[in-house]
Amino acid sequence: MTVLKNEEDIIKLIRQDEWMLEILRTVQSLHLPDWWVCAGFVRAKIWDVLHGFPKRTPLPDIDVIYFDRIHTEEEKEKKWERQLRNLIPGLPWSVKNQARMHIVNGSAPYFSSIDAMAKFPETATALGVALNENGDVVLAAPWGVDDAINMRIRPTPHFRASEKLMQIYEERLCKKNWQNTWPNVTVWTVVEH
Repeated sequence: MTVLKNEEDIIKLIRQDEWMLEILRTVQSLHLPDWWVCAGFVRAKIWDVLHGFPKRTPLPDIDVIYFDRIHTEEEKEKKWERQLRNLIPGLPWSVKNQARMHIVNGSAPYFSSIDAMAKFPETATALGVALNENGDVVLAAPWGVDDAINMRIRPTPHFRASEKLMQIYEERLCKKNWQNTWPNVTVWTVVEH
């Protein structure tokens, strides 16, 4: 059984996954500012490996985020999604400019894609990977990787700070039902905080 201890172990895991590298290279080819492939793309890989699954768990979407304060119209995101579908058809691409997502989420403006990731609902989901200019895999984990590698679902501090956001967190727990797919995952509930 695979053991993951730190960020470097996660980066190594992704470097060894040609499918993930192809996705990262494809997104990199768009030259989006401050881009990352994040959330379930990274988390599911970690949990699949930790559960010893022989096959990849299907993803409901491949979350691509970027940060562009100048071009914030939603149609621009749809254009990038179409381009990604043309480059790799059949994948559930989802592209979001984090420079506008604070409006959708009712938050203060974000400063970067990593700042936006820090405001994702769960710490284990607040993960992103990209390729640097040398083609090396880099990992962003604003709340660290402990919850992801210990298979814990907990709300980020941003979500814990708001009763309204905690309701969204609780609704996501029910909707996502991660323990059905990954039985070794433990879930932090409102009662515990």
